[in-house]
Amino acid sequence: MLVRLLRTYLARYRKLLIVVVALQAAQTVAALFLPTLNADIIDRGVATGDTGYIWAHGLVMLLVSLAQIGFAVFAVYFGSKVAMAFGRDVRSALFHQVTDFSAREVTKFGPPSLITRVTNDVQQVQTLVQMTCTLLIAAPITAAGGLVMALREDAGLTLILAVGVPLLVVSLGSIIARMVPTFRRMQERIDDLNRVLREQISGIRVVRAFVREPFETERFGASNGQLTTVALRGGRLMGLMFPTVFFIVNFSSVAAIYFGANRVNSGELKIGALIAFLSYLLQILMSVMLATYMAALVPRAAVSAERIQEVLDTPSSVADSDNPLRTLPEPASVEFRGAGFQYPGAEHPVLANVSFRCVAGETTAIIGSTGSGKTTLISLAARLFDVTSGAVLINGVDVRELATDALWQRIGLMPQRPYLFGGTVASNLRYGKPDATEEQLWQALEIAQAADFVREMPDGLEARIAQGGSNVSGGQRQRLAIARALVRKPAIFLFDDSLSALDMATDARLRAALVPNTRDAAVLIVSQRVTSIKHADQILVLEDGEQVGLGTHAQLLESCPTYVEIVHSQLTDDEAAA
Repeated sequence: MLVRLLRTYLARYRKLLIVVVALQAAQTVAALFLPTLNADIIDRGVATGDTGYIWAHGLVMLLVSLAQIGFAVFAVYFGSKVAMAFGRDVRSALFHQVTDFSAREVTKFGPPSLITRVTNDVQQVQTLVQMTCTLLIAAPITAAGGLVMALREDAGLTLILAVGVPLLVVSLGSIIARMVPTFRRMQERIDDLNRVLREQISGIRVVRAFVREPFETERFGASNGQLTTVALRGGRLMGLMFPTVFFIVNFSSVAAIYFGANRVNSGELKIGALIAFLSYLLQILMSVMLATYMAALVPRAAVSAERIQEVLDTPSSVADSDNPLRTLPEPASVEFRGAGFQYPGAEHPVLANVSFRCVAGETTAIIGSTGSGKTTLISLAARLFDVTSGAVLINGVDVRELATDALWQRIGLMPQRPYLFGGTVASNLRYGKPDATEEQLWQALEIAQAADFVREMPDGLEARIAQGGSNVSGGQRQRLAIARALVRKPAIFLFDDSLSALDMATDARLRAALVPNTRDAAVLIVSQRVTSIKHADQILVLEDGEQVGLGTHAQLLESCPTYVEIVHSQLTDDEAAA
C-alpha cells in the first residue's frame, strides 16, 4: 500500500525528485572527496612541514565544503517542497473522498478515525517522504562511494566493514521487526483517544449536568494510558537503536585504529590514509545507520498508508451513474415506489415497501413512533442513502440516474439536528446561495421567525456564530437552519422534525408563514406533533418501518388505528376533530 500511495502521488513531481537525487549525489561526492584531501594535506603538508601546500589544499577543502553545503541546502529545500506537496495532495484526495461518502461509509469508519487518517496518518507518510529526500537518497551513494574510497586507502582494513555492516543491519533489523505491530496498535489507540475526546467535548454540557467529570476523567485517562503504554514500547524500541548503532560504530573505529596502527608502524600505511579510512568508515556506518533509521520509519508509514488507502479505495454507496442526468422535467415531485432500506448485515429492514407521491404545491407529512424510519425516509429522498429495494423518484426520474450535485441543488434539507458553521449569521444563510442579497436574507429570517432575535444581536447579520451554533439556543439554531434553506428557494423542501425545539406559538406562526413561500414546491415534513401536520395534504403513517396509513387527517382518523392512537395521545376528541 505504501509503494502504491507513493507511486500515485509522487509521479507528478518526478522532475523535482530527479533534481533532489542529483543534488544529493553532488553533495555526497563532495563529502567523500574531503577525507582524501585531508589525508593528502597530512601526508604531504603536515608531515613535510610544507606550509604552502597546506594553505593551497586547505583552500580547496574550503571550496569543496562550501559546495557541499550549497548542494545540501538546495537538496533539502526541493526535498521539503516535494514532501509538503505530497502531503497536500493526499490530504486533498482524502478530503474529497470523505465528503463524497454517504452516511453509511462515514458510520463505517467513524469520524474520529477519519480525522486521524486525514491528519496524523498523512503526517507519518509525509515525514517518510521528507526524510527520504533529505537523508535516504544520500545513504546508498555514501555507502557505495565510501566503500570505493576506503578500498583506495587500504584494502586490508575494509575487512572490518565486512563484519560491522552486517552486524549493524541484523541488530537494527531485529528491532524494527518488533516495531511494526507496535506502530499499528499506536494508530488504533490514537483513533480511540480522538473518539473519547470528541465525545467529551461535544457532550460537555451533559457531563456537567450529570456531574460525571470524575468518570469521564477516568475514561480519558484509561484511553490515554493505553496510548502511552504502546507509545512507550515503541519509544523504547526506537531508543534501543541508537546505543546499538554507536556501539557498533565505535567498536569498528577501535578495531580500525588497532589494526591500522600496526600497519602504520610497519610502514605499510600512512597516517593520513589511516585518518581518511576512519572518516570513510564512519561515513559508511552512519549511512547504514541512517538507512536503517529510515527503515524504522517505514513500518509506521506503511501502517498509515494502509489506513489512507483503505479510505481512498472505499467507493461511496451513493455514486453517480456512468451518464448521469443533470436536467430534470418540471414540476417538482417526490415519489416513493415500494422503497425499502436495510443496513448491511441487519436482520430486518429499516423501511419496507413505502409508496406515495408528493407533487409541487402539496405537503406530505410523515408521522410515527420513535424508530419507525422517518429520518431514514427523508435521507432516502435527499439521497444520503440509496434504497436497497424499490425506487425514489425526483420529478419522475430515479435519483440513482441523477447527478448528485444536480439533485442536491433542488433540495432544501432541514435536518433533525441543525448544524451551523463557525462564522456569521450571514455566512451561514448564504451557505446554499453565496450571492444572496441582504434583503433576501432578512426575508428568509422573517419567514423562519428568526428576524427578531437576529436584530437584537449586536452586529445583526454579521453577528458571530460559534462552531455548531453553540452560542445560540436550540430553537434559534432550528430557525436559522430553516432560513438557510429558504434563502436557496429549492424546488423540494425536506423538514426532518426541524420544528421540535420551537414552542407551539412560534411553530404555528412559522408554519403559516411557510405556506405562501412553499406554494410552488413539494414539501415533506416529519413531525411528532399532530397539530403541526393535521392540515397537510396527505399524511404518511409509519410503524416499525412499514407504511400503515396514507391519507388526510380525517381519512386516517377513520382508517388507521396507529394514527388514531398517536392523535389521542396528544389531543382531546374536540381538538382532533377541529
